Amino acid sequence: MWSAKPPQPPSSTYCSLQSSLLSLAILTLLSFTYLSLKSFHSSNSPPPLTPSLVIQSSQVVRQVAEQQREQEEEEEVITDVYNSPGVFKLNYEEMERKFKVYIYKDGDPKTFYQTPRKLTGKYSSEGYFFQNIRESKFVTDDPDQAHLFFIPISCHKMRGKGTSYENMTIIVQNYVDSLIAKYPYWNRTMGADHFFVTCHDVGVRATEGHPFLVKNAIRVVCSPSYDVGYIPHKDVALPQVLQPFALPAGGNDIENRTTLGFWAGHRNSKIRVILARQWENDTELDISNNRINRATGPLVYQKRFYRTKFCICPGGSQVNSARITDSIHYGCVPVILSDYYDLPFNDIVDWHKFAVVLREKDVYELKQILKNITQDKFVTLHNNLVKVQKHFQWNSPPIRHDAFHMVMYELWLRHHVIKY
Repeated sequence: MWSAKPPQPPSSTYCSLQSSLLSLAILTLLSFTYLSLKSFHSSNSPPPLTPSLVIQSSQVVRQVAEQQREQEEEEEVITDVYNSPGVFKLNYEEMERKFKVYIYKDGDPKTFYQTPRKLTGKYSSEGYFFQNIRESKFVTDDPDQAHLFFIPISCHKMRGKGTSYENMTIIVQNYVDSLIAKYPYWNRTMGADHFFVTCHDVGVRATEGHPFLVKNAIRVVCSPSYDVGYIPHKDVALPQVLQPFALPAGGNDIENRTTLGFWAGHRNSKIRVILARQWENDTELDISNNRINRATGPLVYQKRFYRTKFCICPGGSQVNSARITDSIHYGCVPVILSDYYDLPFNDIVDWHKFAVVLREKDVYELKQILKNITQDKFVTLHNNLVKVQKHFQWNSPPIRHDAFHMVMYELWLRHHVIKY
């Protein structure tokens, strides 16, 4: 997806030079102000200190401080956590300036369309996207100006109303067919510039009733398993985020992390069964073969993330798990144990810089793999994890570089299509 990396200037030298110049500018300004005041006081008939001089000086200081802040934000983006930092920065800025999406207005918001079901729970990512896109500047009312078209049907809302999988498939098919019949936009690209968002795994199956929705349109899904029809270069992995988080974000707290590894959850997949059987009695890995009972105390599960180095994230009924974003939020390096998982934002960020990505068959050697990671390597992983936390959190309204904007950036990368 990416072109060859452009040559990057040595960032540390460049950044230190800029910082030095800004610091020199501030010192020069302060020295000038001090000497000017001193000359005023030493004069036999000192002129009054005019308000304009004070205002101009404070304005310059503010401008320098603002430039310093913008530089720090830019340096935060230009980091090796990204696959191609320079390309990401330039493309992201272009997306912010140009990207436009048209939302079809068809469908009653009181049923399955237009609005989110809710912004809480393990499928809240779908709800946040439905809300965020309307809060953003990406929406256009002019379809001729749109780069992409959003099909605003929510399988999460269908699920909430008790719609069966069979009926869900029919509803999706009929809705898309109605848009094709009513508007000319789908037929210009056979749906390649249209996208559909669902976090519930039944939402992926619900699209299967419309072949062109699967084959051509962009499916933004929380269960991106590329062994069952997900197409990585076309579709988009939606991060599954369980919001609101019960406790504040972790990070920069390495000294508190004394447990090697942690996992607790239902054994609803083969890999989880093996994980529990292999390691539940281990003295160095904190592995529970079921969810932690709330009767043991408030937020016991979440607090364990704070004191653990590596949080084990095996796939559940699907390849994805909200435990991954929980781990990122609480500052615990995630250990991915899920085959065929196209990790969210995988073509933007380098997961190996802030996570441990393993194959499911590595579960038998899990403890030794984690113990072989040096303390220096762990510190690097943890520090990089803190840098990407913002990418795995939803906000309302959305803010730069959060989960919504990262999903929009993924869509921006896929908007170049052939129109027939």
